[in-house]
Amino acid sequence: MNRLVLASGSATRRAMLSSAGLAVVAVSPDVDEAVIKREARAEGRDAMACARLLAEAKALAVSAGCPDDLVIGADQMLSTPDGLWFDKPAGREAARIQLLSLAGRDHALLTAVAVAKGGRILWTADDRAVLVMRRFSEAFVDDYLARAGDAVLSSVGAYQLEGLGVQLFERVDGDHFTILGLPLLPLLDFLRREGVLTT
Repeated sequence: MNRLVLASGSATRRAMLSSAGLAVVAVSPDVDEAVIKREARAEGRDAMACARLLAEAKALAVSAGCPDDLVIGADQMLSTPDGLWFDKPAGREAARIQLLSLAGRDHALLTAVAVAKGGRILWTADDRAVLVMRRFSEAFVDDYLARAGDAVLSSVGAYQLEGLGVQLFERVDGDHFTILGLPLLPLLDFLRREGVLTT
């Protein structure tokens, strides 16, 4: 069997796959995400379509260098009901502003996965989760950011739900793996059909 390659530098995605019993090699893709997002916006695409484009671009970029391997690309977008998209915050002050703007509101995490081989996309899937942040004080945000540290900068939402970030929320509706950034169950089903996993 050829290798299973994760086109991502995400430690969380790699840990999810490893915990599920998959031996993966991680390769960071050379993809300009800002350009893809800008073009998706210009074409009138929604955040889910943009997540799919990003996942496919990552899978294809890495597949070009290892055409015999199955390459998994994934991405996640955060969108509000009024159509705002959020990126990973550039620093703690940006994270603070973002969290205060999301307080008391709901937002969606839109996660997509694509698998490529030989420079073409074989399969894609996507999922969404809706999360409602509670109302909280500026003092709470300052304390949260001080305790969570720079880890908040690695997440599109400036939080890790599996850690201190859970204190930001009053309700979470959606698949746990989708929230973490990878629709894992559909991916495992695909890999079983491909013979990578035992059925």
